Amino acid sequence: MATPYLEDDNGKYIASTQRPDGTWRKPRKVRDGYTPQEEVPVYENKFVKFFKVKSDLPPGMSAPESQQQKPPGDGDTAGLSKAAKRNMKRKEKRKQQQEDGDVDSASDAVENVSISEDADEKTPTSKSDPPNPPDDGSASAAERAKRLKNLKKKLRQAEDLQQKVDSGEIDEVTKDQMEKLSRVDTLRDEVLQLERES
Repeated sequence: MATPYLEDDNGKYIASTQRPDGTWRKPRKVRDGYTPQEEVPVYENKFVKFFKVKSDLPPGMSAPESQQQKPPGDGDTAGLSKAAKRNMKRKEKRKQQQEDGDVDSASDAVENVSISEDADEKTPTSKSDPPNPPDDGSASAAERAKRLKNLKKKLRQAEDLQQKVDSGEIDEVTKDQMEKLSRVDTLRDEVLQLERES
């Protein structure tokens, strides 16, 4: 916002203005060459000025018009480095593999479903048969290791609880503690079985 100046025989001056409370300010005389604070440009050092005007190209080289317009075939890969293009290809491959994996898992699920011809006949499905684990050995080994660690922790907690009951630290055993104590044998069996498998 430029400050309004009035000129007179005596020189330039800022016109009187009214304050919010209704009183008037006196007109102020302005010397030649005076610039009001709000009109003073913000200081920028040489470094900032250099980078504002610097182009991305080497000195003396101007971008040809053919490079400034993106070719329709390349799309978003036009200005990327080799490594960036390689990374984009990898991401696209991963997306395709995930989509293929989703399609494969859906087709496997459809194959496992049995359709009966008669509406009265129903094939019983047993809940005791879990679905086949994935063939990926490293994933199943990691899951087994995780399960083994979890079972060992539960077994250790149950044995500690048994020792506290035997020593008399715990007088009354709660329902949850009784369940934990009753599972000690099954936990030992599961730990031994998992240790044999791995």
